[in-house]
Amino acid sequence: MTFYVENETDGGFPFSLEEAAKKVILGVLEWEACPYEVQVNVLLTDKEGIKEYNSRYRNIEKETDVLSFPNVDYEAPGDFSMVEKNEMAYADPDTGEIYLGDIILCRERIVSQAVEYGHSELREFSFLIAHSMLHLLGYDHMEEAEEKIMIEKQEKILDKLGITRN
Repeated sequence: MTFYVENETDGGFPFSLEEAAKKVILGVLEWEACPYEVQVNVLLTDKEGIKEYNSRYRNIEKETDVLSFPNVDYEAPGDFSMVEKNEMAYADPDTGEIYLGDIILCRERIVSQAVEYGHSELREFSFLIAHSMLHLLGYDHMEEAEEKIMIEKQEKILDKLGITRN
């Protein structure tokens, strides 16, 4: 797996962004039985930055906690048959890895939501990475049933990784 983590903010966290992101990304890929070596990009930005990305790519003029930009078109969530049919369209020609997409996180929202939900910044960062990774694997939460599936998967994955709310 190849992944890139870029922090374009002035702030940091009391944990390694790279180590935490890698742990959760690998945990999600294992949970979903992804049969491919993959690439994922993670960008940490500030409120102004995420508002600009949200405006530019989704025409929504407000900040958010995380944005997901999937590269693979799935017939069903976690169904890798589209990748099998179009591997060349999704693969990085240099590495052969499947490029899943990009994740953009808002630093300030990670901090404020950790306080709001009463858990650590590591837990909030990890939750948002897991959430976004599920989007990169074709999951969505536009309907209540879909949201329930995503929340359940996120919780189970983070529990398995030992990243709890405490």
